[in-house]
Amino acid sequence: MNKIWLVTQREYLTRVTNKTFILTTLLAPLGILVFMAAVVLVMSTGSDKAKIINVYDPSGLLQNEFKSRDNLTFKFSNESMDAQKVLYKEKKINGILELPPLTDSLAKSYVYKYHSDDQLAMDENFAIESAIGKKIRDFKLKKLNIDAKTLENLDTDVQAEPVTILEDKKISSITTIVSSALGGIVGYAMFFIILFYGMQVMRSVMEEKINRIIEVLISSLKPFELMMGKVLGVGLVGLTQIGIWLILMPIIYFIGAALFGINTEAMPNPVNDMNPEVALTFQSKASQIFLELRSMNWWFILPLTLFYFLAGYFAYSALFAAIGSAVGEDINDANSLTFPIMMPLIFSIYIGFSAVNAPDSSLAVWSSMIPLLSSIVMPVRLPFDPPWWQIGISVVSLIIFTIFLVWLAARIYRVGILMYGKKATFKELSKWIFYKD
Repeated sequence: MNKIWLVTQREYLTRVTNKTFILTTLLAPLGILVFMAAVVLVMSTGSDKAKIINVYDPSGLLQNEFKSRDNLTFKFSNESMDAQKVLYKEKKINGILELPPLTDSLAKSYVYKYHSDDQLAMDENFAIESAIGKKIRDFKLKKLNIDAKTLENLDTDVQAEPVTILEDKKISSITTIVSSALGGIVGYAMFFIILFYGMQVMRSVMEEKINRIIEVLISSLKPFELMMGKVLGVGLVGLTQIGIWLILMPIIYFIGAALFGINTEAMPNPVNDMNPEVALTFQSKASQIFLELRSMNWWFILPLTLFYFLAGYFAYSALFAAIGSAVGEDINDANSLTFPIMMPLIFSIYIGFSAVNAPDSSLAVWSSMIPLLSSIVMPVRLPFDPPWWQIGISVVSLIIFTIFLVWLAARIYRVGILMYGKKATFKELSKWIFYKD
């Protein structure tokens, strides 16, 4: 154990003090925030070309009411289409919106014409169609003598109110939604963390083998000690990096808000912009979500989630270390050998998505008890409070299988780490397992 700890310490300190690690750890949260801000800016930026559009509405469908927006100015005109086309040719207007009369109050479709040599942008087209659609709805209600308030009263919000039979179990109408969202986030995060840091272990082993550093280390260490130290060291580096990100993200957010003059209090409040009934419903739902999160058994969910992460990381990292020891400079060999190992990990995330929708399905239940799949699937099911016997079987089977995989990987690692010039295949790896020490 002392030698394993020395390797762990060396692996951890070498990586943590590396300039690349420091820059990546410090700049990644800032990069993520900048990227998200850029995406929001790009997605929220519509057409900014100023346009003047004449609206030809001889039937008075819009009743001379059509709101202009930032880049679109609408002007109602009763001039003939020929006269308006002359204005367009003289570049005094950018287009003509021709609205034919709506003769049938029960019509299912309505086609308007836009006269211009330039196409409308998608957001402009959507805004015009939405505005015309609202006016047509009001026109139909008036023609059919239907009161708008009466029509709104026909809509009924239907929702289930769960009533538990056992006194020690509490379920609300929003429990499933909160549990599904939480399970999906946890499962997705587990998948990427295990995959990313498992690949880090494989690359570290490959680098030391290619640089022949491993020959010096193996003279004073057993292969198993070296492999376990490397797995533990990279794992601790990962936990350190995630911890720093969790601390830096809110700090960078508040600093960015201060530098760019973002006043959260002055920002529009969607609740205040709603009508009283909708605002009350919104606040009620938000309160239910927070109450639901507080009522969850976090003393049960967090320790088990951490266990499944560590067990899954150890299992996959050991296998990645074995693959790293088996290949040389040819990266294609590594890709062909890692694909079968990644298949259960990829398969488990898809089962996790299925478990979000149906946590008690046969697929989700059995997958959460099968090693290599359970490290992703069971954390997804934990917010749904699965039976204790399923958790017990899952934990025991995962521990046993992880120990077996670490032993298996160590058997391959001890041979492969000193093997050069020979192409590794699965048939060859199976022989290495049974080589005598």
